[in-house]
Amino acid sequence: MKERSYNIILSSVLVILASLAVFFFLNEDEKVKSASSDTNHTTETSTNSSNQANDVNITINNNIQNNIQGDGDVTVNTAITNNISDASKAAIDNSITNSGDGSGTAKVTNTIENLLKGNATVTLNNIIENSFFGSATQFENNLQNNFGDHVEANVKNEVGNNQSEGSSNEDAENNKGNNNDGNKEDKYGTKPDENLPEVVWGIDSASETTEEFYACVKENFGDPVVFGRYIGDIEGVSNGLTAEQVKLIHSKGDYILPIYNHFDNATGYDNGVKQAKEAIKLAKDLGIPEGVAIFADIEPNYPVDSKFITGWYETIETSQYESGIYGVFDPEQKLYDAYNAAAKSNDAISDNNYIWTAAPNNGITTQDKAPEFKPQAPEGSKAFGWQYGLDADTCNIDTNLFKKEIVNVLWGSK
Repeated sequence: MKERSYNIILSSVLVILASLAVFFFLNEDEKVKSASSDTNHTTETSTNSSNQANDVNITINNNIQNNIQGDGDVTVNTAITNNISDASKAAIDNSITNSGDGSGTAKVTNTIENLLKGNATVTLNNIIENSFFGSATQFENNLQNNFGDHVEANVKNEVGNNQSEGSSNEDAENNKGNNNDGNKEDKYGTKPDENLPEVVWGIDSASETTEEFYACVKENFGDPVVFGRYIGDIEGVSNGLTAEQVKLIHSKGDYILPIYNHFDNATGYDNGVKQAKEAIKLAKDLGIPEGVAIFADIEPNYPVDSKFITGWYETIETSQYESGIYGVFDPEQKLYDAYNAAAKSNDAISDNNYIWTAAPNNGITTQDKAPEFKPQAPEGSKAFGWQYGLDADTCNIDTNLFKKEIVNVLWGSK
């Protein structure tokens, strides 16, 4: 009888210990996946939803790591979604890290989506890091931040795709890493700006680019280094670039500054995202290479807010292109305040977004009579371009000055 009791007690203890082991295993905070086989498919999803009273503080940490080893083909899909409503404060850290070593092909898709509504102050950090050695890789990084009208957000986004020798990333949707200092070398190993003066002269025009047009400019004004042209046609407003015009501009040794003007309302985060996506599509259709800045044309009569600027910047920045904004950055203009507000909520905007300002307006001049480079723009911004003269009577151009470094993010012939 005693022996049977001891056996029952011993069995019960073993069951309890096994249950505790399973419980702790299933409740690890950090997900780490490691795969090694001929063909691997890894899918990680983290979804957080909250609908709380206004006095609730929320802290969310999502840390997903995928470590791929082996020579097989690998597909990795990772998604993080945070849907937060009516919290007074929220601190959200999202981190996706993918690393791999092998000779197979890796297809990696990362998605982070943050949906925040209500009256909230939010600190948001999004980090995506891909690091692969020796494998052919295809990266697609999707980063979406949607904020309600009463959300105050401080956002930091970092996306890096790092590959070692022997790998390729020709199909990457985001392959810029964190090199945004404007001094990166091109694929030929030389900087485009090396042999240029500190400030260069340029033009922009809504007219079709022809040999006759170039002859008019050269005869009446000078020889531009930078040529601002629109992508996509708008009837009665601007003639869009064509492949033939691109070839002509490059044959003159000029750099193309792509301008996107297919909107007349610069308000709302979702609208900024929408316009950026359309700009990216037009740029790809035209064959604009990676690393080129696309400039959103925000005219002085357009309604504008910081959310549009943030939506535009964050969408362009996670593509293969660089973000730029054109407008009248006079301190008296709404655009000036909207830009400062956007930069305050996301300091990467000041660090990485290129400004082409139309303030002040000094009037049209020839190249040899151009003013000293003194543009107006928010303090600390990358004000690399100044449209100092508008609407020339001859040739239908505006006249500009640019810091030479801007050509590193323009469309040259190489």
